Amino acid sequence: MVSEKQILRVALIGNPNSGKSTLFNALTGLNQKTGNYAGVTVDKLEGFFNFENNAIPYKIKVLDLPGTYSLHFKSLDEEVAIKTLLSDKEKTDVVVVVLDSTNLKRNLLLATQAIDLGLKTVLVLNLIDEAKEQNIFIDTPRLKELLGTEIIEVDSRNKTGIENLKKAIVYAEIPKAHFIDLNNSVSLKSKVLEQFILKDADKTAFLEWEENEKIERFKKIKYITSVCVKSPQKMKLKVSSQKIDRVLTHPFFGYATLLTVLFVIFQFIFYVAEYPMAWIEMLFLQIGSTIKETFSEGVFRDLVSDGIISGVSGVMMFIPQIALLFLFIALLEDSGYMSRAGFLTDKLMRKVGLNGRSVIPLLSATACAVPSIMSTRTISNFKDRIITIFVLPLVSCSARLPVYTLLISLMFPDKIVGGVFNLKGLALFSLYLLGFIFTFITAFALKKLLKTKEASHYIMEMPVYRIPQLKSVLLTVYNKVKVFVVDAGKIIVAISIVLWFMSNYGPGNAMEEIEKKYAHAEYPHVGVADSNYYTEFIAAKKLEASYIGVLGKAIEPVIRPLGYDWKIGIAIITSFAAREVFVGTMSTIYGATGGDDVESIKTRLLNERDESGNIKYTIAVCCSLLIFYVFAMQCISTIAVVKRETKSWKWPAIQLVYLTTLAYLGAWLTYVLLS
Repeated sequence: MVSEKQILRVALIGNPNSGKSTLFNALTGLNQKTGNYAGVTVDKLEGFFNFENNAIPYKIKVLDLPGTYSLHFKSLDEEVAIKTLLSDKEKTDVVVVVLDSTNLKRNLLLATQAIDLGLKTVLVLNLIDEAKEQNIFIDTPRLKELLGTEIIEVDSRNKTGIENLKKAIVYAEIPKAHFIDLNNSVSLKSKVLEQFILKDADKTAFLEWEENEKIERFKKIKYITSVCVKSPQKMKLKVSSQKIDRVLTHPFFGYATLLTVLFVIFQFIFYVAEYPMAWIEMLFLQIGSTIKETFSEGVFRDLVSDGIISGVSGVMMFIPQIALLFLFIALLEDSGYMSRAGFLTDKLMRKVGLNGRSVIPLLSATACAVPSIMSTRTISNFKDRIITIFVLPLVSCSARLPVYTLLISLMFPDKIVGGVFNLKGLALFSLYLLGFIFTFITAFALKKLLKTKEASHYIMEMPVYRIPQLKSVLLTVYNKVKVFVVDAGKIIVAISIVLWFMSNYGPGNAMEEIEKKYAHAEYPHVGVADSNYYTEFIAAKKLEASYIGVLGKAIEPVIRPLGYDWKIGIAIITSFAAREVFVGTMSTIYGATGGDDVESIKTRLLNERDESGNIKYTIAVCCSLLIFYVFAMQCISTIAVVKRETKSWKWPAIQLVYLTTLAYLGAWLTYVLLS
């Protein structure tokens, strides 16, 4: 028995698709926190629960380790799980091994290895309800006798047996005997740790030992399952799943179904999310207006209303898209369909250095890169995940649409081509297509450049189809949204405040000089009807004199080869907060009434002339800008999320340099060829 008030550290391990995450949710509920393991990008999910037995309180910390099939790792996820389990720094008090009761033979390999580690161990026969539905009978008392450790039957989806498991964890004991005796009396723990220090050239002997160990284990496992498990030749759920798979993994109908599923997901993320996003935007605009009306004019009021509130709004606006995306991902994972989607697309994706699980992030990036980057967590292979994250900003997101719409409207009339196709629509389609082409080119190049010891295999078990557990799905969505708001949100708000300061203040008393120079008295033609124009005019002059304006003029020599002046430079800088800000900034600079209205700013830009009196926004300039925005890094939110997901500034820095260089060279070449 553990002493009173002692904190127990429990490691939850199990094969993928064994119901481990559902069990973790059942044990800990909302008492969870998400992070990353030190030095790697693998998710670290930790939670706790309180348990009282005979008036003695216990606090149990549960660590949900990444899924693994064996203690001999083949991927980064498995390596992290095993290293954490055997860590001397944060010792594991109890190991809870989650077993899929419908496939006990395969799951017992990891269970028997855990037993031989010599740690306090509890085995969980999870999904016991499904086993009974399939007429699979498990003689639990006999199994407990043969394995020499505590075994608890659990239905984690309906929380049956959870209290028994909590009690078993508190009173867990070291297994009474080793499952198999290793040669030369070497402990399994020391042998497992050996694989972390071996170089590839020295692994031949170890791999031979590993293979012999597995053969020895499966001999005993085969005997145990023959004694303890009685099941029919055809299992009901498995047979049903196989029938469904004849359609869902079919060479034709499988892809048709997948495209339909992706289309529905895309429609929800792109269109349905617009409504709650608009409500959030209106809410924060109202909050900003209320603050301006409540507080007296001054720096503090402007900082809160235009800086902090705008920054927080920029974070909260993404929540509907993130929540919807992860809702669909969780539903697909929990139902068993995600494995099929990966199976269908893996062969195609692997040719360009991606992974079967890359397809949903790539397509959802057309709505927003932020949630799509977060969704790459389903990719266990480190190299495949980094490549996917790296190329996602090349997919044109919805925030670029206002920019594309404005520039295309300057270039092309409303014209039908071939009797069917809208000319502007074809131009827009070509921009999306260009982004996808360079996405795959970049992925292919990274495939050749990135070197990793981790084998790039896509191993995915085909679980039976299940009805998703709504509570578990919603808990997953809640955790993903919380991570974004807390981690990425801090960076987004901080940078938004910096951009606000640079846009509203300038060197010396530049802003006061603008007010004096362009006072109402000096412009008698400005009346009530023209008050909007006057406001926009003053705002444009102040923006020119601000630190952002100074920066815009400073970079003008650099962007001049692309056909841009300092005005476009300012719009490019401010649009780094969010791509659609480009249109609003151009409206402010050119004093267009109607704010972000595309038609209003379009009229002003069409009439803009350069120093020689020639049309400023030519086909060459507009195409150059379009190419720049196709390739350029999307926004600060993207950088913040990449940093959070990779746990390093290295990858977002490389990504920023590469995409900026690609955007610059592409825009320059376009301008030169079309001038």
